[in-house]
Amino acid sequence: MDKLRLGVNIDHVATLRNARGGALPDPVRAAVTAEASGADGITAHLREDRRHIRDADIAAIMEAISIPLNFEMAATDEMQAIALSHSPHAACIVPERREERTTEGGLEVAADQNRLSHYIGPLSDAGIRVSLFIAADPVQIEAAARIGAPVIELHSGAYTDFDAEENIAARDAELARIIDGVKRGTDLGLEVHVGHGLTYDTVGPIAALPEVAELNIGHFLIGEAVFLGLDGAITRMRAAMDAARSSGVAPSA
Repeated sequence: MDKLRLGVNIDHVATLRNARGGALPDPVRAAVTAEASGADGITAHLREDRRHIRDADIAAIMEAISIPLNFEMAATDEMQAIALSHSPHAACIVPERREERTTEGGLEVAADQNRLSHYIGPLSDAGIRVSLFIAADPVQIEAAARIGAPVIELHSGAYTDFDAEENIAARDAELARIIDGVKRGTDLGLEVHVGHGLTYDTVGPIAALPEVAELNIGHFLIGEAVFLGLDGAITRMRAAMDAARSSGVAPSA
């Protein structure tokens, strides 16, 4: 069975840095630590308002690590130009609104197929592996396949936001949507990733799905790093993912 990859999003190390100003904590150091702790890739989202990752961070991270960088970006001309200038391994196209605290929901692909098809073309031509961050919605998944995106990342926030004890039926329903989305995407020939809001308690059922190639996890790991250190937080997540993948079932909490 193929190894499940872990992409670690280091955005919120930069959020802490920017909250006080100056250079610390250093997101480049976080990326290097993540690699040493078992991450298979680093994710960084360069937002329009530069609220966390900054332009200079991208080049510095790419120089410091030997694992792939997944460059999260809005579908704007500015971000396309930046991606083409750096040529990261991957570019994940995400929706972005200035007023949101974090990425809310998935990209609207079905209603914007023509523009997105033309938008991702130069990225693919440059050898950048394009993924689309979308809801586990058959309409969006099929649209992603039609425009030629090789990878989709399914938004798991609706699943992780439900408290397991108080809303178990709702959580199970969202999990079922993700499972169906993973199968549909795989059947269409897409590589399927999952991300947003995953924790030690919620990662197991997703990691157990053999068709899922990669999980991208950020905010939770940076939060856990306060208590366990970043290496400890990643090591524990890596172990939970591997246990679920090897057994085919989620490990008990």
